[in-house]
Amino acid sequence: MAWRVPVEKRVFHILATFIAAFATISYFGMATGGGNSFVHTIASNGHKHTNPVHHVDVFRQLFWARYVDWLLTTPLILLSLALLAGLNGADILVTLVANAAMILTGLFAALGETKGQRWGFYIFAWLAYLVVAYQLLVGGRRNASQRGSGTARLFGAIGGYIILLWTIYPIIWALGAGKGKLSVDSEIIWYVVLDVLAKPVFAVWLLSTHARSSAAASIEGFWSHGLNNEGALRLDDDEGA
Repeated sequence: MAWRVPVEKRVFHILATFIAAFATISYFGMATGGGNSFVHTIASNGHKHTNPVHHVDVFRQLFWARYVDWLLTTPLILLSLALLAGLNGADILVTLVANAAMILTGLFAALGETKGQRWGFYIFAWLAYLVVAYQLLVGGRRNASQRGSGTARLFGAIGGYIILLWTIYPIIWALGAGKGKLSVDSEIIWYVVLDVLAKPVFAVWLLSTHARSSAAASIEGFWSHGLNNEGALRLDDDEGA
C-alpha cells in the first residue's frame, strides 16, 4: 500500500512498516527461545521483627529482546505523532531523547539485582516518561490545534490513546519484574496485548484516518526530491574523464 502513495505523503506508511518489521523480528526471536536471560535477585522470607529471616535466591526470566524492540519502535511511534502534530525539531529531539532514556532505564531496572537498583532506575524511567507525556499532551496538542480541527481531533484521540497504553506498561513492570506479583507468563501476555494495541492497531488507525483527511501531511524537499542542485555533488565532463 505504501508504494501506491506519492512519496511526499508516504512518511506515515514507511514509519508503520518499520514499526511492524522491528516488532516482528523481536517476537520471532522470543518465540524461538532467544532474546532472554535470567536475572538474579535475593528475596527475604519472614518479617523483619521475627527471627530468623530467610534469604532466598530468585532467578526470574527477562526477555531483553522486548526492550530492544521498544527502543526501536517507540521513537517511530513518537515521530509519527510529532509529524502529525507538527512539532518543531527541538521538541522532537527532546521527546526522542527522553524516550530513549525511559526505555534504557527501564531495562536497567529489570536487570537490577537489588531493590535500590530496580526501583531507583524505575523512578528515572517514570521521570523520562513524564517528559514524553508532557511533549505530547501539551506541546503536541497546542501545535495540532493550529493545523485544523480534523488534525486536532485525530491527534487528541490517537495521542491520548498512546499515552493511556504507555502508562499501563510501567504498572505491569512494577507488578511483574518489580514486585513479583505477576508470573512471567502473565507478564508476557500483558505485554503482548499492549504491544498489539500500541503498534498494529495504532498504525492502522493512523493510516486509515489520516488518509481520509483533506490535510494529509506532505513533506517536500530532501524527503521527496533528494539533494537539490545546491547540495548535489556535480562532476564536469572533463573532471569525469
